[in-house]
Amino acid sequence: MVLTRGRHSRLCGSRYDREPVRLTGDEKDEVGMSILLDEHLTQWAGRDPARGAIVATVLAIAEAGRRIADLVADGPLAGAMGASRGIDNGGGDVQKELDVRADEIILAALKTAPVAAYASEEADHPVALDPSAPILVAADPLDGSSNIDINSPIGTIFSLLPRLRDIDPADDAAFLQTGRRQLASGYVIYGPHVALVLTVGAGTQLYVLDRAAGAFRLDNAHVQVAPFAKEFAINMSNHRFWDDRLRLYVDDLLMGKEGPNQVDYNMRWIAAMVAEAHRILLRGGIFLYPGDKRPGYEAGRLRLMYEGNPIAFVMEQAGAAATDGTTPILDLVPERLHQRTPLVFGSIEKVRRVETYLVSPHEIERPAKG
Repeated sequence: MVLTRGRHSRLCGSRYDREPVRLTGDEKDEVGMSILLDEHLTQWAGRDPARGAIVATVLAIAEAGRRIADLVADGPLAGAMGASRGIDNGGGDVQKELDVRADEIILAALKTAPVAAYASEEADHPVALDPSAPILVAADPLDGSSNIDINSPIGTIFSLLPRLRDIDPADDAAFLQTGRRQLASGYVIYGPHVALVLTVGAGTQLYVLDRAAGAFRLDNAHVQVAPFAKEFAINMSNHRFWDDRLRLYVDDLLMGKEGPNQVDYNMRWIAAMVAEAHRILLRGGIFLYPGDKRPGYEAGRLRLMYEGNPIAFVMEQAGAAATDGTTPILDLVPERLHQRTPLVFGSIEKVRRVETYLVSPHEIERPAKG
């Protein structure tokens, strides 16, 4: 893997001309174990202070992820983590106890990092931290809340953005940057094991939590989404509310070998986007959460800043794609902090095919009848 320079020169207007750091992913520590997250990122950062700030922030989030993982692992022994707080969060959804606890853990961790402000899906507006720091963090502290009580995968999604000059970093407007401006993004998934997926704009890396060491170790330095996979993920219970063009796409998948794709597909639906993203990252496929005709669902339910942008950055850096159906997610210009967006991501050929159905369905070749 080659970690290139240039992306992080936008931090507070600095410019750097350092040579790229080359990492193969085969690095081992002194006892022959895979390299630790902090070691891997420190090699990438070198003496570049802008990259150093990114590393410090990612490590703070990783530590928060480790603490959340401990809480998740305790399950009901830690209390009624799936209990509703009975109030809407900043995005308009009911909060669970673990949503709030995870948010508190992340906020506490970011107070030790060079972060100017923190925007959470669980809060109406950003929280000011160090106004002179170079980084903004947006996060969904706990994705997949409905899965808490059933011991199914859940996760934390995060995005790092540059602090903008001449804007109060705790103002909503400071975060309204396109996904292309992200400095880093990723997620922590709490499942049978705990994994951290990260991009700093130089490919996508996968780390696994070594519980004995209390740290994340590199597992794959160059994750690539498989171009072909016979799986798709969508909530079929909403079929009757979809746009006719999207319904045609899914119906064609269900036709299998007898349809225009001429392939039999399997459907998956975990009800936690981070788990769907992880499966696609490791074995390909496509995820769809469209807007539909239900009140409040016209633009889907996923948030651009907290879910769409960070997952899209991870996917693009792994050779995949993410779109709202017509426009790459990373090119969307956010207008509101808790803005929602339709979201389709996965193997690039499959994402492009969805776009064809939505934009030019007449171009789809269909098998001859008879």
